[in-house]
Amino acid sequence: MSFTELTPPSAFFRLGVALIITFILSTSAVTSAEDAVDRLQVKRLQAVQQARTDFAAQRKAPERTDGYQQHRANLHVHSHFSHDSRGQLPDIIAAAKKAGTSILMFTEHPAEHYDFFRDGHRGLSDGILLIPGAEQSGFLVYPTFSLEGITTKSPQELADLVRGRDGQIFVSHLEERMDWQINGISGTEIYNTHADFKEEKALVATLRNPLKLFQLSVAIQKYPQECFGAIQNYPADYLRRFDQLCQTAPHTGVAANDAHQNVGLGIRWITENQGRLEDALGEKLLDIDLSLIPDSEQMRLGRMPGELIFSLYLDRYEYSLRHVATHLLLKELSETSVRECLDAGRCFVAFDWLADSQGFQLQLQSANGITPLGGRATFTPNGRLQGHSPLPCHWKILRNGTAVHEASGAQLDVVLDQPGVYRCEAWLNVAGTDMVWVLTNPIYVDPIQP
Repeated sequence: MSFTELTPPSAFFRLGVALIITFILSTSAVTSAEDAVDRLQVKRLQAVQQARTDFAAQRKAPERTDGYQQHRANLHVHSHFSHDSRGQLPDIIAAAKKAGTSILMFTEHPAEHYDFFRDGHRGLSDGILLIPGAEQSGFLVYPTFSLEGITTKSPQELADLVRGRDGQIFVSHLEERMDWQINGISGTEIYNTHADFKEEKALVATLRNPLKLFQLSVAIQKYPQECFGAIQNYPADYLRRFDQLCQTAPHTGVAANDAHQNVGLGIRWITENQGRLEDALGEKLLDIDLSLIPDSEQMRLGRMPGELIFSLYLDRYEYSLRHVATHLLLKELSETSVRECLDAGRCFVAFDWLADSQGFQLQLQSANGITPLGGRATFTPNGRLQGHSPLPCHWKILRNGTAVHEASGAQLDVVLDQPGVYRCEAWLNVAGTDMVWVLTNPIYVDPIQP
């Protein structure tokens, strides 16, 4: 939830007043929505921003000891290929670099006028690795071949097709598919930004109302990342289902940014003093008399009729991509290595908008050697889960979905006393509120065979 403004800051507040007046005059009734959203109060946003600043000053990233390169990846990203986005690749790449991302895994909505695999974004561009994919039939699909002209009769058939030729496929929007049991898939989303946003009923209603939106504009202007982060909730339902699935077969959990940059408002100069209020996709909301807006002549300087003279984006790519990511432990930055890593489950999810998770590690040290995230090992006495964090945090170790150990500090060292599926959560106290920061994939500890 952020924006780019094309108007001078001094004119912004008067612009908001003018647009509110225009909206009221053009609407027979304004539906009231609750706007006292605690996490969007200025004092709260100030405190969260200060906490983020403190985390950045405190972090001491340990060197990796596992021999892997840690790369930040964003999955579930849409661009102009999708009907519900206007995002251009240079802008998305620039946003990724600001967010610290090195891998973008796109998931376009399939359409007849393009082939997401052949026409999609691929290869290295300005240091960012691009991998094409689709959001299709309830999955994030990353095939190794074109699916153009191919139809499947069931989710299982699509999964078999993609996995049969070494592609990756993840269940998307798990909240809609809790009963799915698809054999052989790569894994599932364990966090989805859009699903998280949908839970904020009052916030959704507020942001759909231009009058309420402009009441929040000052906070959005000053605290864009903190405003976007206000949607973050612990994904309890997702993780509960993920734990169940991992006990039946290994599943790789990934974060879904669901990035579109398609929520916001803009003013387009039509002719003379005529303007048009549009949504982020360019659809008309209402006509505007630009003479009602102070400094409107200055807003139009250097611009031509037909161009935007003001824009406010709530889900700008930079903030959406920074919000959360899937951190991959790679042998090298290549598509082959990314696919191998996702199949192995050698990755973790981190809400990097809170603090940079670069350097976070978790592994099993036992008589069998070192087992990384996603790996399997046979239970041995005195096997230890060992972790290192760039920040002191609160560690929670879960076995088969149940918390079995908690500790605080920058390091973790805990002896495992029985087999099970073990994963870890790292939590931070953010301005007095405990918030999840890191969600790892499991390490599978098998019973000793008789």
